[in-house]
Amino acid sequence: MQIEMLYLFAILASVILLIFLLIFFRDPERLSEEEGIISPADGKVTRIDIDGRKLSIFMNLHDVHVNRAPVSGTIKSIEHIKGRFRPAFSKESDFNERNIIVISTEYGELKVTQIAGSFARRIVCYVGEGQNVFRGQRIGMIRFGSRVDVKIPEAFDFTVKIKQKIRAGEAIIARLK
Repeated sequence: MQIEMLYLFAILASVILLIFLLIFFRDPERLSEEEGIISPADGKVTRIDIDGRKLSIFMNLHDVHVNRAPVSGTIKSIEHIKGRFRPAFSKESDFNERNIIVISTEYGELKVTQIAGSFARRIVCYVGEGQNVFRGQRIGMIRFGSRVDVKIPEAFDFTVKIKQKIRAGEAIIARLK
């Protein structure tokens, strides 16, 4: 009887793990037809720095973790910076491991920064320097939660608010002035 219970527990744990991984690694097709800069990540807006032109999006475990190009353009540079692994929602995460992707557009440069959190230890980049990307294209993934920062060109104004829940490829985070 003990062995049967152990097998049942192992099967149940495996099914739960499989369901979690299927939910976590989902990658739905999305692309807004509206004009403007689209969100590169699912999550909640945690910071908006109007003067610094920067927006922070915190991704929870239940959010889609594939990141998308907010605009069409050319990848000017990609810089990987080693760092700590503090919780992505804290101020200390500004010094966490990160990947900075600079996209050159007709309106100026846009910067997407993928930031690893305390649980996430792996940033995957799908694009390379000199590559042309289109708005909504998958550019990378941060595994198991984290944060994405977006620095927008001067020609745009933010359209989102703090604590707003947004979805990658759908939510318009900024529009032309």
